[in-house]
Amino acid sequence: MRMEEPVEVCPWCGDDPLYRRYHDEEWGVPLHDDQRLFEFLILEGAQAGLAWITILRKRERYRQVYDGFDPQRVARYDDHKQLVLLADAGIVRNRLKVDASITNARAFLALQEAHGSFDAWLWDFVDGAPIINHFSSMKEVPVSTPLAEKLSRELKKRGFRFVGPTIVYAFMQATGMVNDHMVWCPRHAECAGLAGKQGP
Repeated sequence: MRMEEPVEVCPWCGDDPLYRRYHDEEWGVPLHDDQRLFEFLILEGAQAGLAWITILRKRERYRQVYDGFDPQRVARYDDHKQLVLLADAGIVRNRLKVDASITNARAFLALQEAHGSFDAWLWDFVDGAPIINHFSSMKEVPVSTPLAEKLSRELKKRGFRFVGPTIVYAFMQATGMVNDHMVWCPRHAECAGLAGKQGP
């Protein structure tokens, strides 16, 4: 019996099963759910200076201790809750990042109130449809773009922290605002085909 040839995909996910599943099922899929967008915003900030696989391995614990990333609950976290989070080895125990997650929850709620949803405000930056890039090499993929810089400025203006242009561009890639799968990766066409089909 002949073994099937492995499908060639974006090289950044390597052969780690967790990373590969994230690549195959989540990365680049247009996302329009406010609570999941909030989750990615917090996790991308937590990732600053670390490898994304580190955050993926901690994500389930994050979901447990951050009340499923409910921004209403996170916005009410007090000093005691911050100490509890900082004592939890299952997440990134960085005081600035934990503090920023709470600050960002409050800014997130304010933005929701002003615009009806975070999703509507966010996707307006790309006119409601993903930017579909056609990169054939990882060397072509930018770490930031002028649009990411603009979104970063707007988030900072509204009180968000840990939202520099590089973090924001990673957030845009993860949530499908841009499709940066390699053009020869099967997920490039699959994610492009999902554009506009993901409801709120």
